[in-house]
Amino acid sequence: MDFHFASAWELVADKYPNRIATISDNKTLPWKEFERRASCIASLLEKYGLGPGSKAGLYLHNSSEYQEAQFGIFKIGGCPINVNYRYKSDELVYLLENSDAEAVFFQSCYAMRIWEIRDRLPNVKLFIQIDDNTEALLKGAEDYERAIRAYQPLPRRPQNPEDVYMLYTGGTTGLPKGVMYPQGAFAEFFLAMGAAGRELTPPENMAGYAAFLEQIAEPPVSLPACPLMHGTGVWLGSFAPLLLGGTVVTTSKLGLNPDTLLTMVEDHGVTDMVIVGDAFARPILAALDEAEKRGTPYQIESLKQITSSGVMWSQEIKQGLLRHQDLVLADVMGSTEGGMGSSVMTREATASTAKFELNEGVAVITDDDRFVEPGSGEMGKVATSAFVPLGYYKDPEKSAATFREVEGVRYSFPGDYATVEPDGSITLLGRGSVCINTGGEKVFPEEVEEAVKRHDLVEDCLVVGLPDERFGERVVAVTSLRDGASASPDDVITFTADHLAGYKLPRQILLVDQVRRAPNGKADYKWAKAFAEKSQ
Repeated sequence: MDFHFASAWELVADKYPNRIATISDNKTLPWKEFERRASCIASLLEKYGLGPGSKAGLYLHNSSEYQEAQFGIFKIGGCPINVNYRYKSDELVYLLENSDAEAVFFQSCYAMRIWEIRDRLPNVKLFIQIDDNTEALLKGAEDYERAIRAYQPLPRRPQNPEDVYMLYTGGTTGLPKGVMYPQGAFAEFFLAMGAAGRELTPPENMAGYAAFLEQIAEPPVSLPACPLMHGTGVWLGSFAPLLLGGTVVTTSKLGLNPDTLLTMVEDHGVTDMVIVGDAFARPILAALDEAEKRGTPYQIESLKQITSSGVMWSQEIKQGLLRHQDLVLADVMGSTEGGMGSSVMTREATASTAKFELNEGVAVITDDDRFVEPGSGEMGKVATSAFVPLGYYKDPEKSAATFREVEGVRYSFPGDYATVEPDGSITLLGRGSVCINTGGEKVFPEEVEEAVKRHDLVEDCLVVGLPDERFGERVVAVTSLRDGASASPDDVITFTADHLAGYKLPRQILLVDQVRRAPNGKADYKWAKAFAEKSQ
């Protein structure tokens, strides 16, 4: 197809100029203005030498500006780079260097962190600061709103569907990796997903896109409750609804406040909410229950669907949500490396926790490349051939391991293990590695261990994940101190906070005389997890 995010959104803006594109902290922006502002940002980027293939980091909270900047980057044929705003200095430098970022959009609350690292980023030509009433404009940076006023919209141009789009995700080494997709096919994928949800036939090309949009009687009003810096938020909560000519509602306030989210549903007529499993659904359900007990229930009649991906979403919590509102609850099994399947639950149809229907092109394959037979009880890795990424950016070795051929077909193997039920559905077992998933964030033990071991009094450390009711898993560090040393768990956690983002920090430090390792020095995670479980 000749699809491209920039071309598609330009067409929406022309066709529905006065329809609302974004609502951010109660500030509304019609599609015409959304497109104009993005075009001015594109002119700014081009002035500083960015063009096709250029990368620009988005060091931002959820906001209209996040989506405008992304749109502007697409307009020059560039690639937006998602930046985790929880990162500390070293993590930011790694990500921006690894991605070859030439520009960075950042909020003024992060101005001092940018000031700390800017001399370590020689390839960045342009820093663009978005004022959030916290810090003055950083010397040498461009002010976002002034730039929009100063620059004329960049004239539209034909776009290349082969432009590379990538999203950074974790890898087994603990370092983020950019998963690459051809942009045209990627946009087509989300358009087809939205069409299927409305029982429509997706357009075959851009020429049929306008007619397709006319068939959508009720464009979505989407609320990504999770961060746009992650795939679940930006793909399901922003890309998909914007391609359907819809509206995206965001709040820049950090932290999960279920009452704020439910009030936004009421105020803006939200039809679709995007969350990350029980970590979000449980507090939202508690807020609904509490409001009902007070006799002031939330008016959420507009809400038609809640979509989740990334963390387990339990059947019990789904049932509680359905008691408050007749909804479609779509539990999507997938990762940045590919979509695998889904589980849909309604008042009429119950779905078991962690049981999914496979997408077309998805199979469960054993470690020795055999296809798992339904009902066999055998375990294998979930793999998809439907839409396989181009690979990891600048990492051919990891690409070869994750995206490989089986019986002449190229598959993506994100790492999830599962069994296949007699009816062909699968039951997800989890990651085969020791990767910890806490609140939708991937935490890799090796990275946390190294940060803990930087403490002068720490001898060794192994990090594991333990079940957590709210976040799915919590990070626990089994730690030994040097001979004769004395340090409290709180001291170690406080030290580690200087080197890691908050979500990576151990919630517990369990002190032992000696951390157990195999004779060859490899970590004994089985022992560490068993010890941690017994210590609870």
